Amino acid sequence: MTKRILICSSLAIGGIWFLSPQIAAGIGANEAVGAEHGHGLDPVVLAGVATMLIIAKLSGELFERFRQPAVLGELIGGIFIGNLTLLGITMTEPLKTNIVISALAELGVIILLFEVGLESDLGKMLEVGWSSLLVAIAGVVAPFFLGWGVSAYFLPAEPTLVHIFIGATLCATSVGITARVLKDVGALQSREARIILGASVIDDVLGLLVLAVVAGAIKAEQAGVALSSLQVIIITLKALAFLISAVLGGRYLVPRLFRRAGALETRGVLLALAVAFCFLLAWLASLVGLAPIVGAFAAGIVLDEAYFESFRDRGEHRLEELLQPVSSFLTPIFFVLMGLKVDLRHFARWDLLGFATTLTLVAIIGKQICSFAVLEHQVNRLAVGIGMTPRGEVGLIFAGIGATLMLPNPAGASEPVINTGTFSAVVFMVVVTTLLTPPALKWALQGAKRSRATKS
Repeated sequence: MTKRILICSSLAIGGIWFLSPQIAAGIGANEAVGAEHGHGLDPVVLAGVATMLIIAKLSGELFERFRQPAVLGELIGGIFIGNLTLLGITMTEPLKTNIVISALAELGVIILLFEVGLESDLGKMLEVGWSSLLVAIAGVVAPFFLGWGVSAYFLPAEPTLVHIFIGATLCATSVGITARVLKDVGALQSREARIILGASVIDDVLGLLVLAVVAGAIKAEQAGVALSSLQVIIITLKALAFLISAVLGGRYLVPRLFRRAGALETRGVLLALAVAFCFLLAWLASLVGLAPIVGAFAAGIVLDEAYFESFRDRGEHRLEELLQPVSSFLTPIFFVLMGLKVDLRHFARWDLLGFATTLTLVAIIGKQICSFAVLEHQVNRLAVGIGMTPRGEVGLIFAGIGATLMLPNPAGASEPVINTGTFSAVVFMVVVTTLLTPPALKWALQGAKRSRATKS
C-alpha cells in the first residue's frame, strides 16, 4: 500500500509538471475573461484547492503508514510542492498569496482550535494536581525566554517584539501527538500520562494568552502607540477578561439556546449553530484586538455534550463527528499552505541553519526544564519532559499568525513579524520536535518499565 501511495504521489507531481504550462496559460486566459466581465471565481482557487487536498491526503496517509502524524505529512507535502520552483515548476507559486485560499486556511485553523476546545474538559482542567499546573507554567515560561534569547542573539537587527513573538511560538504543546504515543504503549492511565495531558491542556490556554498579549502589543506598535508596562498589563487583563466572560456567559446562554434549537426539525441545525457560535466568538475576539483562534478555542470549551441531548434523542451524531468532514476539508489547506510558504533555499545560509538548529535545541531543553516542576515522587520526569516537547499544529498556527502581523521598519514601511527566513526556521523546529517525540517518548516509558521490573 505504501508503494501505491508513492506511485500516486509521483504521478500527481508528474502531472503537475507536465500540465503546468497549459494550466498556467488557461488560468491566465480565464483571469482575463473574469476581469473583463467582472465575475467568476479565479480558476487558480479551484485548481489550487484540488492540488492541495490531493497532496495533503496522499502525504498524510504516507506518514501515518510510518506511524507519524498526518499533519506532519500535510506540512511536508506543502513544502515539497512549494519548492517545485527549484525544478523550474512555477504553477504553485500563485497559491502562496491567493486571498481566497488564505481565507479557507484561516477558517481551517479556526475550526481546528474549535475542535481542540471541544476536546478540553474545563472541569478536568481545574481538577488536575499541582504537578500538572506547575509543569504547564514552567513549560510556557522556560521556552518563552529561551526562544526570546536565541532570537535576540541570531537576529540582533530585528525589533524586540519579533524576539518576543518567536519566544511565544515555543510555548505551546501538541497534546494530540503525545496522547497517541501514550495510547500506543498502553500508558494512558499512568501518572506520567495524567501529568502530561493535564499540563498540555493548561499549556495551550497559557500559550494562547501569551499569543493574545504579544499580538496585541504588536498591533499597538503598528498603530504608533508607545507601549508601557501599564498597557501590557491592560492587554493581558483584556485577554483574561475575554476568556472568562466568554466561558461564563456561554455557560449561561448556550444551554438555553441549544435546548430551544432542539425543537427545530431542519437537518444540520446542531452543526450550523455550533459553527456559527464558534465564528461569533472568533469575531468578538478580533473585535477586542485578540487573535480569532482565541475566540474559537473559548467556544469549544463552552460547548458541552450535555447541551445536545435533544439532538441525540432524535438520532443526531455527536458534534465532534459532525465537524469531522468540515475539518477534513479545511484544516489540511492550512497545513499545506504553511508548507508552501517554506523556502528551502534559506537553509543554504549557515546563519539561518544555525538559528533553526539552536531554536530547536532550546525548544527541547525548555520542555525538559518544565519536568523538574513535577512534585510527585517516583514519576519518570524524562518522559514528562519529552511528552511536552512536540509543537505540532499549535506551533504552526502561531508562526502563521506571525507571518500576517506587521511591524514598521526604520524606513517607515511595514514588514511581517515572521519573515520567510524566520518562518522556515520555526517550521524546521516544529518538524523536528514532532518527529523526535514518538520514538523518544516510547524509549523513555519502556526504559522506566524495565527499571521498575528490575527493582521488583
